[in-house]
Amino acid sequence: MVLSMNHFPIGVFDSGLGGLTAVRELRRILPNENIVYFGDTGRVPYGTRSAETIEHYAFQDMRFLLSKKVKLIIAACGTVSSVAAGAATGLNIPFTGVVVPAAHAAAAETRNLKVGIIGTSATIRSKSYEEELHRINAHIEVFSRDCPLFVSMVENGFTSPDNEITKAVVEHYIRPFVASGVDTLILGCTHFPILKEAIANVLGARTSLIDAGYEAAHYAKSLMEKGGIMNSSTEAGKCSFYVTDQIQNFSSIAGLFLGEDITGDVNRVDLDTL
Repeated sequence: MVLSMNHFPIGVFDSGLGGLTAVRELRRILPNENIVYFGDTGRVPYGTRSAETIEHYAFQDMRFLLSKKVKLIIAACGTVSSVAAGAATGLNIPFTGVVVPAAHAAAAETRNLKVGIIGTSATIRSKSYEEELHRINAHIEVFSRDCPLFVSMVENGFTSPDNEITKAVVEHYIRPFVASGVDTLILGCTHFPILKEAIANVLGARTSLIDAGYEAAHYAKSLMEKGGIMNSSTEAGKCSFYVTDQIQNFSSIAGLFLGEDITGDVNRVDLDTL
């Protein structure tokens, strides 16, 4: 029996674990969809690399997902979405990064037109979020800062808002936004929502936090609805996980992000053999 495109999985990729925040939301809002997640854990982080290297990695990541016959690809990576979205040129399936969905959510949320952005060094350097916000509303004042330690902190399990190291690093990066008076902060890397509680502790309850992975998942749903490629099955969807480094390291931390054990569903791949 030949499956229609509707039954093909959604493809999600990131440099490591961060994209699992998008997967978590996809599974909540689209419980019947199958998902293939690719984490390039052997080359994380992307945010300190050159634009050419990031684009090359993104092309390889998407080529792998296409080999799994996905019907839509989400670049659940702020760095790729900011620097290498051009790698998706020529895809014959729907594609979204995280920049456009998150920027539109922030523009709709802000009340005083002061929006903060945090991301990797490459993301902030690209000014992608700033440009998208100004396309939406030229009057928005943007404050941005790169937070290069956040990805490695999350990847190594320093996520508790009570951890002294976590608190000190978050305070260092986030405190300047308090003085700026932003009422909305874009978490421009999908690793960063894992630090949401620690970030909120510094900013206070009046500042809205925009989760880029969350917004990308909802935007992907709208793309599938418009394209008529939603899975009509009533069965619960399945997730497959692929990484380029050790399976054990990924499984132990990823399970915390998703709230369940995923040990049996993780596979290691070598991109150079594809």
